[in-house]
This record gives sequence, structure tokens and C-alpha cells, in this order.
Amino acid sequence: MSETIEREAPVRPAAPRLTSLAHGGGCGCKLAPSVLQQLLAEHPAAGPDKQLLVGTETGDDAAVWQIDDDTCVVATTDFFMPMVDDPHDFGRIAATNAISDVYAMGGKPIMALAILGMPLDKLPIETTREILKGGASICAEAGIPVAGGHSIDAPEPIYGLAVIGLVKPRNLRRNSGARPGDTLILTKALGVGIYSAAFKKEQLSPAAYDEMLASVTLLNRIGAELAKDDDVHAITDVTGFGILGHGLEMGRASGATLKLNLADLPFLSQAERLAQEGRVTGASHRNWASYGEGVALPVGLPDWQRHLMTDPQTSGGLLVSCKAERASDLLAQVKSAGYPAARIIGSVEAGPGRVVVV
Repeated sequence: MSETIEREAPVRPAAPRLTSLAHGGGCGCKLAPSVLQQLLAEHPAAGPDKQLLVGTETGDDAAVWQIDDDTCVVATTDFFMPMVDDPHDFGRIAATNAISDVYAMGGKPIMALAILGMPLDKLPIETTREILKGGASICAEAGIPVAGGHSIDAPEPIYGLAVIGLVKPRNLRRNSGARPGDTLILTKALGVGIYSAAFKKEQLSPAAYDEMLASVTLLNRIGAELAKDDDVHAITDVTGFGILGHGLEMGRASGATLKLNLADLPFLSQAERLAQEGRVTGASHRNWASYGEGVALPVGLPDWQRHLMTDPQTSGGLLVSCKAERASDLLAQVKSAGYPAARIIGSVEAGPGRVVVV
């Protein structure tokens, strides 16, 4: 009499946490400003081509090439390692962040190309598929196709987009247009890097995770609308260098001093508590070491409050410099467009390119 032996299906090992496969995450992966300056120090300047309206000269958000009197092409690329473990969420965050550069220039995105690097020996194919689906869902929300891309087998997971957009020359906004007397508006709350540091240590609550995800997957499409207003003089998005670093870039590019009111800066609900508990990223320390000489802080400011301002933002908000008399109306426009955390955070003054926090 024969016996039937039932064999159990082999147990498939659980996929590792995405964040455990990366030494950094989100825009906290960016090279420190000081390192970037060294790398670009001997970079050849763009030729005297009048069609290249924006290159590398002011550290702006994207390159801009003028085709004719009514059309410019906006081109950018952005990619990073995961700051969350859910692959679909990672794809959404990375895509939102990459598309933001086009909006920050006042442009409208028209298509994207995917950039993908995956450790194929460590992750199931389903994980990579979900990352791509997440990115495609945000592109669909922005009304653009993912028209192609490039992928490699890499030791750490990497995903992002190269994005192409269009903008009318008169609507082009740079980080160099801030004028003395302007008012500064920030469209999203700060603290994403602090939240991501807490998440990596499994110390971020589900509610805080949802709060972070809502912010980092909110497209900055309001930039394209604000750029149509002549009273909006400069726009940049706040990402890996924090509000101080990107504010300093705007101040130096504009030849003006940006004054930020600490009490008016918007933060994610748990950011201050987590910063006081030391939940900060290594990028926050590197940022301050890179550009601290260009920033004046209040005497005796605690380190944790400084970290709130050097905190690297992934898919952060837009920093907008506008005519003071229009600031309230423009802020109301931003809020009604779906950016509830938007605030007036300071002003622009005549003076050297620096940031002063009061």
C-alpha cells in the first residue's frame, strides 16, 4: 500500500525593508552644498547661447531652453533612495519630487522618463513593479505619460524621473528674481527629514506617517499658476538643503537678504517634538556645515530648532517671493488650491546674499 507524502510549500523569505537597503533616503541623499560646489568649481560654463535661459549658474531647479518667442523647454532630473518601506508610496514620493522642479520654474510638465536602479538579488520583482506603478500614478495625476526610461541592477534601490515641461518666457520664474520689499510665502510644512529619520528607526506613528505622505505626494502644480502673476518675482522648491539652504540660494542668486520669522515657519505636527528627541538626519548636520556662514541665527537658539531649518525636505513646498501688497491675496490663492499649511514666513531686504532668522 503506497503512501502519499504531502510536502509543505517552501517558505519564501520575507522581503527586507526598503529603507534597510539604503544608506540614506529621499532628498537627504543629496550631496552637501559644499561638496556640490567643489564638484562644479571646474565645470565649464555654458556657452554664450542666448537660447539657454537657465543653466547651472544660480543653482536653479531646472534647465530652460528657449525654442521661440512663445515657448521654452524645461528639463530636470531627480532620483533618490527610499525613505519609506511601502514600494508604491516610494514611487509616488519620488515622482512627485521630480515633477516639482518643472512647477518651480513656472512650467507645465508634458512627459517623464523613469530612472531605476534595483538590487535584483535582494528584492522580488513585485516590489519593483509597485515602485513603477506608484510613480506612474503620480504622473497620471499630473497629466503626463511615462514615455520610457532606463534601468540598471544596483546595490541600493534608486528611483526617480527625468521630466520635460514647457513654459512661456514671460511666465518663467527663477530663484534669482527676489526683490527688496518682497514678502516670502512657503506652501508646505517643514519636517519631512525628521519624520523620515524617525520612520527608519520605527518611531513614527501611523498618523504621522499619513501626515508626511499627504505632504510629499502633493504636487506643486500651484507654481505654474503663481508664475502667471507679474507680482510673483521668484520661486524655488525647498528640498534637500532645507529652508535655510534653499533660502540662501535665493538670496545669493538675487543679491538680497532673506529674513525668515522662526515663529511663522510651518512644521509638521510632530516635527518639533521629534527634533528635540534627536530624530534628525545626517544631512541636516552636513547642510549646516556647508552653508552656516551665510546664515545669521538668533543668539542662543537651541540646536534642535536649527535642525528644523536645515532639515532636508523630500518633495517639499515652494518658496515664493512676491510683491508685499499682494501677499495676502496670493496666500489665499495657494490655500484655496489645496495647500493648507502655506504661510507667510518672512521678507526680502536690501543687503548681501544671506539669510537672517529672527
